[in-house]
Amino acid sequence: MVGPLSVVCGQMIVVGLSGTRLLPDEARALEEGRRGGAVLFKRNVGTMPEVAELCRAVTKASKEPPLLAIDQEGGRVARLREPCLVLPPMRKIGDLGDEDFTTRLAEAQGRELRALGLTMSFAPVADVHTRPENPIIGDRAFAETPEGVARQAGAWAAGLARAGILSCAKHFPGHGDTTLDSHLALPRVERDREGLHRIEIATFRALAKKVDSMMSAHVVYPALDAERPATLSRAICTDLLRGELGFEGVLFSDDLEMKAISLPIAEAAVLAVDAGCDVLLVCARADLADEAHGPLVREAEKSAAFERRCKAAANRALAMRRRAVPTFADDLDRVFAESKAISAELGRRLA
Repeated sequence: MVGPLSVVCGQMIVVGLSGTRLLPDEARALEEGRRGGAVLFKRNVGTMPEVAELCRAVTKASKEPPLLAIDQEGGRVARLREPCLVLPPMRKIGDLGDEDFTTRLAEAQGRELRALGLTMSFAPVADVHTRPENPIIGDRAFAETPEGVARQAGAWAAGLARAGILSCAKHFPGHGDTTLDSHLALPRVERDREGLHRIEIATFRALAKKVDSMMSAHVVYPALDAERPATLSRAICTDLLRGELGFEGVLFSDDLEMKAISLPIAEAAVLAVDAGCDVLLVCARADLADEAHGPLVREAEKSAAFERRCKAAANRALAMRRRAVPTFADDLDRVFAESKAISAELGRRLA
């Protein structure tokens, strides 16, 4: 076990940081075990040495290997730019139809992330692009068919693994057929259960043994659970993902600050963990991370079943983190230079 309930519940919370340096309050939360790591955004990215120093500070403050994650897909969702490998949207990669090349690209990107001290990329996107008007997925998806997405996303996860970077397939059970952005509102996918299994869920089923983690979608699927979005649904996060798909990795919630989750974060955090999420993302406000942490501890203190759920989640997350301890390259310029060859090859293939 990871320790007292305050630490157990803290290891289930991964947060966004305020800037390019670790603040004293942020360091204290890590030191006390009230956070399990951090996810970096553009506001945290200065020079590449500054990114590495921020990751070092998080690592130094953490008693256990922290999760140091970033959304580094390519196209419009990439927090790191030059001198890092700059990739087009994943749809352009998928259209090349070369799984070996996809793996090599992911490995090159993963080596850069690992050199900076990062341990996870919130990728690959495993959504199937089935609705042209979708405002949030679109060309982030590798393909318009579940078979194409599964092949390319599996190749991407394999490349990250070669580089020692943890993977995360998102957004379970599928965000590709929505018409709303879950950052702003609560989307729905009205497909029937058979259709969901044939299209959306098929990619996650294919990836269940190939990725280290998955991320839930803040989306309602009436055929699976008419009342709650996937992040808060036991029918989806536990019965479907664990029971039917046999997934044994870590399940992240998407950011609990997104407007698709209309409940107070204190309530949403408990519901998400009870549903089956192992790690909760709180990506901007430290006060909201505290508002999530306290209720988790109190619920675990009064409910033996919830305490067992929290301990299982924290231990699963910690076991994953221990497989990817932060490391740092002595010569960052050399690592970025090594990516130039595959970047040039990509340019020739897309020309």
